[in-house]
Amino acid sequence: MGENGSFWESLIYAHPTCATWKQEAEGSIYHLGSILFVVGFMGGSGFFGLLYVFSLLGLGFLCSSVWAWLDVCAADIFSWNFVLFAICFVQFIYVTYQVRSVSFDREFQELYSALFQPLGISLTVYRKIVLCCDAEVVTLEKEHCYAMQGKTPIDKLSLLVSGRIRVTVDGEFLHYIFPLQFLDSPEWDSLRPTEEGIFQVTLTAETDCRYVAWRRKKLYLLFAKHRFISRLFSVLIGSDIAEKLYALNDRVQVGQGFRYDIRLPNFYHVSLPETPRGQPPHRLQRASPRRKPAGVTNCGS
Repeated sequence: MGENGSFWESLIYAHPTCATWKQEAEGSIYHLGSILFVVGFMGGSGFFGLLYVFSLLGLGFLCSSVWAWLDVCAADIFSWNFVLFAICFVQFIYVTYQVRSVSFDREFQELYSALFQPLGISLTVYRKIVLCCDAEVVTLEKEHCYAMQGKTPIDKLSLLVSGRIRVTVDGEFLHYIFPLQFLDSPEWDSLRPTEEGIFQVTLTAETDCRYVAWRRKKLYLLFAKHRFISRLFSVLIGSDIAEKLYALNDRVQVGQGFRYDIRLPNFYHVSLPETPRGQPPHRLQRASPRRKPAGVTNCGS
């Protein structure tokens, strides 16, 4: 205890306290370095936040090194500040290289800004998602079919980047698919990873369209490696299906002026033309996210 006490006493009291303070202020280089430190520590997160922090801190340490060399003439202060400047410089170069390595084409950059960045998805995670689709954007010309009812297998998941897709069943219009919506989210959600199926609707391009497609097996492998990406797509697909259901809900009405409401838990009522006495006048049938309910008419018809 005595040795420890003497160590701390020597550490604290080894240097005399300041009896007098300097009247003149330090040079402008010292104050510039302090300002850079204050502004630099206000940086945010992410790649560009790190570039901001390391660039300003590096300049701050450089100013402190110049101040120590010219004004203070202290080799130890200069050495420490110069070492810290070198570390910040190396970190800046490393982060810059990372940013360049995850750069994308214009359409993928716009997709990230519009859909993934608001959810807080980092560029490194987004890069894995882009590589899974081979960083390719597919073009679908006007009036060409993405999928045909009863013929096209469900073997991929696609996200519309530009254009508009018309969804029909038995030649009857259901709803549109707009940019930043999945083309086949109901089909994807209806199958387990080991199951196979075919489209029950027809998807036709109303304009020239561009979309990103992930192959089913390759995307499930990505989900198995990265659970966070699996949860992310689960949320996006669920939200997309809800939007399609509400799009159907806005177009249809049930007999006698009643509107079809999907908030009645996944069931809808259909009037029977002749109901035997003693039985309820309506029956419950399960609804489909794509298929229009039987006995339901359009609002405009």
